[in-house]
Amino acid sequence: MKRVLVVCALVAAVSPLAAQAPSAAPAPARAIKIAFVNAQQVLQSTPGYQAAESTFNHDVASYRSELQKLQASLDSAVQAFDQQSIALSPAAKQQKQRDLKAMQDRFDQRTQALNLQAQQRQQELISPIQAKINTIIQAIRLEDGYSAIFNSDPQASGLIAADPALDITQKVLDRLQKLPAQSQ
Repeated sequence: MKRVLVVCALVAAVSPLAAQAPSAAPAPARAIKIAFVNAQQVLQSTPGYQAAESTFNHDVASYRSELQKLQASLDSAVQAFDQQSIALSPAAKQQKQRDLKAMQDRFDQRTQALNLQAQQRQQELISPIQAKINTIIQAIRLEDGYSAIFNSDPQASGLIAADPALDITQKVLDRLQKLPAQSQ
């Protein structure tokens, strides 16, 4: 029901703008055929996905293990500092605090690096599967005459495939260029 409302709201929002736009001749009416697909369900059902997910989870487990060891080392150093801080001179205390800060910074950098590595690995494993799915979706869109296919998951990106003839980007850019320059 939400999808129907979103599409209706989109059509309603665009209709008044279209009525205001000057045109030499009305464009011929074109039937718009829209569909949706549960992309997550399709992805999880695609051959090769389970193996890719298993490989990714194995890789991520090794990243987590490394981070847990680094965190334990950092926690141990902080605990040792807390126990020794009473006996340390102010200069020695400041030096230990700088050392702990540097250790925390290295931990943060390693965490970021491992997160990036995990994202890249996930992309490397999933991209070929997604490419196959997109090819199939585009073929179905063409075969069945859909103008657009949306993802049914409200948490995900909406548009999955669309008829390139519906892209009005250049038309909008052309009209923007025709607008009078505004003074700043």
